[in-house]
Amino acid sequence: MPDLNKVLLMGNLTRDPEVRYTPKGSAVGDLSIAINRVYRTDDGQSREEVCYVDIVVWGRQAETCKEYLQKGRPIFVEGRLQLDQWESNGEKKSKLRVVAERIQFLGGGGGGGQGGQSSGGGYKKPYNAAGAAPSSYPSEGGAPAPSAGGNNPPPPQEPPAEDDIPF
Repeated sequence: MPDLNKVLLMGNLTRDPEVRYTPKGSAVGDLSIAINRVYRTDDGQSREEVCYVDIVVWGRQAETCKEYLQKGRPIFVEGRLQLDQWESNGEKKSKLRVVAERIQFLGGGGGGGQGGQSSGGGYKKPYNAAGAAPSSYPSEGGAPAPSAGGNNPPPPQEPPAEDDIPF
């Protein structure tokens, strides 16, 4: 039977990310998130339950988390479960945590190193308020943005009319 070890989590950081380095120079980041769940009891009362999850992230992604994330920031984590086991003072201990394969920063920016700009993840529609595609996007100086390779890309086509949608 095939095995699957995949975790998808979304929550808020409970502390600022910490990064340390292995003797070979690889970055290792430690994160912790809180995942809130609101539910109603049988008698109709609203209750909130919080689950705290420890996450380890490796390499450049760990350094990026340290640079751009801070306590309270929402993130989406895709990864796998890992059980760590050790012995301390003759007592066996274990801890289940998530090894992140991908972390996506959610919500607006305003934190560490972003200079008040919002972070990635947003989508801006390439149409102005009148519904027309702009011929070029201005740069900070107000002049049209330079094109890569000298050719301007073709403007986006208009969306199909409702009659043309095949479903």
